[in-house]
Amino acid sequence: MSITAKVHIEHDRLALAPTLRTLDGVQIRVIMQTNTDPGATVFPFFIEYDDPEELHRMLDEDPTVESYELVDRTDGAGIYYLEHTPETKLISSVVTEVNGFLVHTETKGNGWLVRLLLPDKAALNTIWEYANENGISLDIIEIYSNDDAGTETSYGLTDEQEAALTTAYERGYFGEPRDISLSEVAREMGLSSTAMSGRLRRGMRNLVAATIVERETEDEE
Repeated sequence: MSITAKVHIEHDRLALAPTLRTLDGVQIRVIMQTNTDPGATVFPFFIEYDDPEELHRMLDEDPTVESYELVDRTDGAGIYYLEHTPETKLISSVVTEVNGFLVHTETKGNGWLVRLLLPDKAALNTIWEYANENGISLDIIEIYSNDDAGTETSYGLTDEQEAALTTAYERGYFGEPRDISLSEVAREMGLSSTAMSGRLRRGMRNLVAATIVERETEDEE
């Protein structure tokens, strides 16, 4: 069952991350293309920034940019082809390897907001593991099954996090006072208290990111 996932990624050496941190107000998105080569390092970008000379100076200094070519520029925005340096952190390769697609990629804060089309949750887990191994911060904002047309949103929770939160809730862990201790919930789940605590914490973080924080961001926009 295919899924669509929205994730936010950050790392000092993600593509154009130094430019994002330096140029206030710059907006960048990746232009969709049909390239399926997992080793590709050249991508088209749409970059919005009023001062092209300052932008070009930053691109010259950006350690994630090997070279760039301006294709067209109008009204404070330009289309560029950028080649990344070997040390640039990319998730495009692992997304292609799991037979996924980057549907939409744009900058947000000091990182990238990415919408992924993936064959299943196992593919998302592979991407998450790749990010973790490479020191890339990856926050899952939203996941939904494409067969449901988005009607069964999982709010960024993995199956394990959803099970942990559901069990803890049903057993009264979130009650006041609590009806069950963390160690008892962990034992029921077959986990250590430390593992259970981490799973609950990550699950609640993803819930907040997918509901409260995401809604506030959309309202501000």
